Amino acid sequence: MRFWDDLEVGYRSTVGAYQLTAQEVVAFAKAWDPQPFHIDEEAARGSIFGGLVASSLHLFAICTRLFFDHSDEIQILAMLGKDAIRIPNPARPGDTLTYVTECVEHRESSTKPDRGVIVLADTLSNQNGEAVLTQRVTLLVARRGNEQGV
Repeated sequence: MRFWDDLEVGYRSTVGAYQLTAQEVVAFAKAWDPQPFHIDEEAARGSIFGGLVASSLHLFAICTRLFFDHSDEIQILAMLGKDAIRIPNPARPGDTLTYVTECVEHRESSTKPDRGVIVLADTLSNQNGEAVLTQRVTLLVARRGNEQGV
């Protein structure tokens, strides 16, 4: 387990990896983001992407799942925000996506001594090292000794 006390600026970790399949891209998009370039191969070939691409919502869900399964088990009390979200390249079926996070800000809570705030700079990249999602995530994290609050 990692607490706020353990997460200094510069902490960096590979959170996990995930392989996209065409079936999953289509199924997720049919439920949550039914744009033609997410759900229909023929329509996607005629789009600016030239083929099926994963929804940005799907990429957020992948990051959420990988972070939850992360072996460091950061003791998050709440997400306070997501900022500077960018999707510079499409994620495609067959891609293996790797999620890396780095702590870029670390500060004590101004009102609660049992917690602190961190900001993580996240990158989700494909197997070619191309970023498909970048974001900054602000998290409220328990301080060591606050195990009961987690």
